[in-house]
Amino acid sequence: MSEAPAAPPTASADRADGIDLLLRPPEPRAGWRLLPARVAAMCTVELQKLRHDRTELYTRAVQPALWLLIFGQTFTRIKAIPTGGIPYVDYLAPGIIAQSAMFIAIFYGIQIIWERDAGILNKLLVTPTPRSALITGKAFAAGVKSLIQAVVVIVIAALLGVALTWNPLKLLGVAAIVVLASAFFSCLSMTIAGVVLSRDRLMGIGQAITMPLFFGSNALYPVSVMPGWLQAISTFNPLSYQVDALRGLLLGTQAHVALDLAVLLVSAALGITAASSLLGRLAR
Repeated sequence: MSEAPAAPPTASADRADGIDLLLRPPEPRAGWRLLPARVAAMCTVELQKLRHDRTELYTRAVQPALWLLIFGQTFTRIKAIPTGGIPYVDYLAPGIIAQSAMFIAIFYGIQIIWERDAGILNKLLVTPTPRSALITGKAFAAGVKSLIQAVVVIVIAALLGVALTWNPLKLLGVAAIVVLASAFFSCLSMTIAGVVLSRDRLMGIGQAITMPLFFGSNALYPVSVMPGWLQAISTFNPLSYQVDALRGLLLGTQAHVALDLAVLLVSAALGITAASSLLGRLAR
């Protein structure tokens, strides 16, 4: 008798493979070579949750659509904000991409507290996988989620007639900027989670800082029209550098993309370091 064909791998099998890699002890002298694979495995485990429940993608698309359809269209008619000669809805679109990505990432700490309460975090912390790899995997999973959200916003903006670039290299740059910024904001959230240790406190702090970060950036208006004290805050706001890079890449406006990318790289690295150092507090 011939053997029955093997069943195709399922999503649960893929997730199990990722967890197996996290649990696998490192081979001698192979610790650094295995680190990227462990980060990828952690990212895969996180994204499997999205594969089974896509509701989050649909619901999170509503808010950016309203910003572009209502706020953007209205202020395009008013012409009250200087935008360098481009329609305001065009000027607004990169800011809404950055905003929607930040809103996904900034509450990522709630998930890690839930994993602590469910006992999952303790199991991950006793694996040979370094804490930095766990945090990096979660951070880049947040980046991929935000990238999916960015694609939704870009499609909505294109339907509204926003003059976006379709240069593949520039779109790759957009993807890199979105992922790096989301990695930073998710690490900021996980760092706060390591300090407050409570979902309710984290929710309150997250709500308290998201709007100041948004309004204290150049997402809605240029830095030049801000009062001096707000311009100073904008200088230290990573969201401003993300929006500046997105405008330069998507709209071709004057931007300091190399500087923006460097700031986001450093911010993401510092965020991963801070969140990794506080991860142990959540397991106590």
